[in-house]
Amino acid sequence: RPRAPTRRRHRCRPIMTDHSPSSMTAIASTTTPATEVVVHPLVLLSVVDHFRRCDEGDEENKRVVGVLLGEQRQGRIDVTSSFAVPFEEDDADNGIWFLDHSYMENMYRMSKKISAKEKVIGWYSTGPKLRECDIDIHELFYAYTPEPVLVIVDVRAENANIPTSAFAATIEVKEDGTEKQQKTFVHVSSSIEAFEAEEIGVEHLLRDVKDNTVSTLSTKVSEKVQSLRGLKARLEEIKSYMDKVVDGSLPVNHEIMGHLQDAFNLLPNLNLEDYVKGFAVKTNDMMLVIYLSSLIRSVIALHDLINNKVLNKERERQVDGLAAKDKENAEPAKEGEKDAAKDDATAGK
Repeated sequence: RPRAPTRRRHRCRPIMTDHSPSSMTAIASTTTPATEVVVHPLVLLSVVDHFRRCDEGDEENKRVVGVLLGEQRQGRIDVTSSFAVPFEEDDADNGIWFLDHSYMENMYRMSKKISAKEKVIGWYSTGPKLRECDIDIHELFYAYTPEPVLVIVDVRAENANIPTSAFAATIEVKEDGTEKQQKTFVHVSSSIEAFEAEEIGVEHLLRDVKDNTVSTLSTKVSEKVQSLRGLKARLEEIKSYMDKVVDGSLPVNHEIMGHLQDAFNLLPNLNLEDYVKGFAVKTNDMMLVIYLSSLIRSVIALHDLINNKVLNKERERQVDGLAAKDKENAEPAKEGEKDAAKDDATAGK
């Protein structure tokens, strides 16, 4: 493979690589396609640090790109490390972008000296969504691995869901044969896991970040709220997809319909009398506990208020007693001063 120049600007068009369709098919047949991508915490920390260091004015359109390192075993990809790569793209035209190949190869050469087991398994982007030129950037990584994957890491603070989304490229063939074959991204299931050493490091890191003023109950409630928000977002996404299918703007995907049908089949029938009665009893029990808790809290607050009033009165009595004693002691002293002054006046006459 000819060595890429140090700086090269790419136009959004099919990029010629050393892998012809026949050779790529041969390479893909010898490797198992990725079915699961596992991202480790160190990679997430590195991506967030890379994003924060690239300080630019436009936070919404800004994104960073880097290389993912790890191992692949029987379709499972463990992303254990990563490094940043200089990347630029035109804000007006996303088809014009630059990726420093020489820097990437030098960094990979040095990383192999530290950990020879870690291979290039793909690349990451802070998206937060796919862009038009991503498939062309993805083509470059076929020179380093037979089946590269793209992991989009959402670094936005308001994101309450899992911050990673994994994608793999596949050849899309039109059924009618009117268009030529082209590559497109397909979603790959992703998760976040950690080794024992990584878990200890993350626990120590979160120990400093944890807010000790927040109780455990409020933490559980906030987690429930975030889960419900994530469920709401997914239901809205399903509704939007179904509306587009009904309108005819999107074709019917039988695989997606099958998954939705399976999800609906798992829903319980809440119209049964036993379920309604059970939910009513459970709700009444919970409301009773909340009512008793509020009543006990009010009684305790009233008790504390009475104790505070009694304590303040006792302190006022003590202050008044000390003031009266000081006044009594001060009166004889004044009378003695007056007598001494009269004696001095008499002696002077």
